Amino acid sequence: MAVVRSSGIAFFLLTSLAATCQTAVQPGQMKKVAEVDPRFLSYNVETVEVTGGRFWKPYSSKAETPAETANTNAPVGIDPSMFQYRAPIDLSQAKLRRLASALAPAYMRVSGTWRNSSFFQNTDDPAPKSPPTGYQAVLTRAQWKGVVDFSHAAGAELVTSVATSAGTRDASGAWTPAEAAGFFEYTKSVGGHIAATEFMNEPTYASIGGAPAGYSGADFGRDVKAFRSFLKKASPSTLLLGPGSIGEGVVMAGGATAGGPKLSPTTPEMLQATGPIFDAFSYHFYSDASQRCTRMMGLKFVNTPETAMTAAWFDRNMQGFNHYAADRDKYLPGKQMWLTETSEAACGGDPFAAQFVDVFRFMDQLGSLSAKGVRSVIVNTLASSDYGLLDEETYAPRPDFWAAVLWKRTMDVRVLDPGISLTGKARVYAACERDHKGGVTLLVINFDNSAEQALTLPVAGERYTLSSPELTSKQTMLNGTELTAGADGSLPVMAGAKVTAGKVSFAPLTVSFVTLPGAKNAACQ
Repeated sequence: MAVVRSSGIAFFLLTSLAATCQTAVQPGQMKKVAEVDPRFLSYNVETVEVTGGRFWKPYSSKAETPAETANTNAPVGIDPSMFQYRAPIDLSQAKLRRLASALAPAYMRVSGTWRNSSFFQNTDDPAPKSPPTGYQAVLTRAQWKGVVDFSHAAGAELVTSVATSAGTRDASGAWTPAEAAGFFEYTKSVGGHIAATEFMNEPTYASIGGAPAGYSGADFGRDVKAFRSFLKKASPSTLLLGPGSIGEGVVMAGGATAGGPKLSPTTPEMLQATGPIFDAFSYHFYSDASQRCTRMMGLKFVNTPETAMTAAWFDRNMQGFNHYAADRDKYLPGKQMWLTETSEAACGGDPFAAQFVDVFRFMDQLGSLSAKGVRSVIVNTLASSDYGLLDEETYAPRPDFWAAVLWKRTMDVRVLDPGISLTGKARVYAACERDHKGGVTLLVINFDNSAEQALTLPVAGERYTLSSPELTSKQTMLNGTELTAGADGSLPVMAGAKVTAGKVSFAPLTVSFVTLPGAKNAACQ
């Protein structure tokens, strides 16, 4: 039995299902409430992965050689023991390309804090032993050509940012487009297209990103105006996203103590200085700091798989959205919102980011944000550190990857309101079914550890239920059968189980996609 495919994503957040509730669903009457980008679910490949350098050290890290330890390509002011050296990623690998293609269509964002200080060497020479003054790393033509080729092979449009460190600035400290010009020219010359770009990565932590000391909202406004003027000449079809803020709206679970980075400039300070210059509002969000950061910054609280299975943990996502949506409404009214970097936790993720327990948060995040019309959610990362969708050594898919594939295959861009109000430890979202006129897909997230949930369906369909023997396992089961990729990156048959009209039960600690091709929903024609 073949899986039902779909072209994008669209969901509406419901309240929870009661433990003993059996609620009737009327998929044919659900109204459209939002529409998202066909590339709604997307992924990051960090610039430091492309150039090689020190990225967040996995918890099961390997010993480094003296040469690797000596590599200094890491953000300013962060304990270097948090990082581990990686050689440049080989984006020509057929297995990696095939796995990434399973997430098409997507955006491939190549940015991150390391991009702020990476020099684009616009010649065919190999990278020098040391980067030019004012930079921390060198991005070669060959490496960027590898990115462009990968994006074509994987069905991904490029999203990025530009270098903004001291090497890009004139004597007064103002940003200049000289380095960026070569980057955009070369991209075009090799058949690449940058669909969207931020100016710099996470300007609310400007000091970590290598900006000049005392970098202010006014400085950001001056620089972004110069960048926009350059961009509209160099690549007029590229969307300017911004400001790309992070760290506002959600307090870390234990509250910060000594050692945490200073938040400056703030989003209001930057947007007051820029005016309504951005084509869309972008922000970054992590539910919390990972265990690496809690140790480094003196935070009191370390998350666990138990806290990760609570409504309070899921709802941090909407707290972040609501904060930045208010900024958007005030300074960029009517503009789209993009979440251009997100995952379970900042600084590489917690150990359970790679385990089945994170599927519940991940799917709830996508469902709730699509209901708000967020255009795209770009996951960090495709294949690096503990929050990667794929294991960085073997490219073995992790549980979040399998959930992402089902999302891509079953959900259309049109968000539906299921029209029901429920309570308890489960959440339901609805969308038009991908590539099936009139069809509807339901996403049912049952995060109760003991209670079964039930819906009454008026039509037959197919169910794709994800589960695992243990929440802390990396093993993912689809309708009771383990999912594994082939050595070449090929995916197994991901068939649905038939369900008849009437009561459909959902076991504890499962995530299910239910496709209803016979719904005859007018909004889905």
